[in-house]
Amino acid sequence: MIWGRDTEPRSSILFAHRQIILIAALIVGGGQALGQAPSEDSYDYFRLNCSSCHTIGGGDLVGPDLKGVLDRQERDWLIDFMLDPAGTIDGGDAYAQEIFRAAKGQYMTKIPSLDRAKAGAMMDLITHESGLEKSVFAGMQLSDRPLTRDDEKLGRKLFLGQAEFAAGGPACNSCHTLVDLGGFGGGRLGPDLTSAYSRLDGRKALSAWLSAPPSEVMSPVFADHPLEGDEVLALVAFLKHAAASGEMEAESLTMDFLLASFAGAALVLILLDLAWRKRYRATRRPLLNRTRAGKATR
Repeated sequence: MIWGRDTEPRSSILFAHRQIILIAALIVGGGQALGQAPSEDSYDYFRLNCSSCHTIGGGDLVGPDLKGVLDRQERDWLIDFMLDPAGTIDGGDAYAQEIFRAAKGQYMTKIPSLDRAKAGAMMDLITHESGLEKSVFAGMQLSDRPLTRDDEKLGRKLFLGQAEFAAGGPACNSCHTLVDLGGFGGGRLGPDLTSAYSRLDGRKALSAWLSAPPSEVMSPVFADHPLEGDEVLALVAFLKHAAASGEMEAESLTMDFLLASFAGAALVLILLDLAWRKRYRATRRPLLNRTRAGKATR
């Protein structure tokens, strides 16, 4: 049929036209999907593991400002660095060495549970936040009021466990020590914090670190027990006072502790022996001794 021959090409053209429209819609839709805001899980992960050392548009803290970081280095390199910061630095990479020097020789903490997928999600979040006029991670909203002697006193009590944290977190001296704590000092699981204030370049970076500790030990502990703003300021004041001593770290009291332990154990044994000096000791030997003594007097 003439009608059939005429309409078959038109149908093919119409089908092809529809396919082009569909492909274009998919491309546009995909572009919109890529431009969507990161998930809430990504924000929570960054807040918990990254915000203590980095801002996005708020300046350097312990680590560099991440605003526009993908303009400074390739995405794959950044992901590899996040997965193994120490290995990348020790491997001699020039850019990693530059970051290491800027951080005063401090290695970036390896983030707990981080894998390549999560690292990619962090890159997407940083890209998204870098494009905003002001990122939610531009910096902490802590009071900039002067630190007082009362802050320092409260900080000491919180550090020693003499005052409890509002959210129920453990006392600092469970794992850390510093100068002038008295007694046998604090714990040795974590680093000595005597010079933490100067090592982290002062109040801003230290406050950020205390608000969301990124270490593999502290991160899971304080995730559900975050410090309040006044508690952070109190600890900063106390650590600032400790840094002013000029000491780099507290004197090791391990030997003193061991000697005191042995002396205490010996004293306890002596006291127990004195308390039980009239206890029942034996039957046969005292009888033999008395018999021999009687024979000797005859």
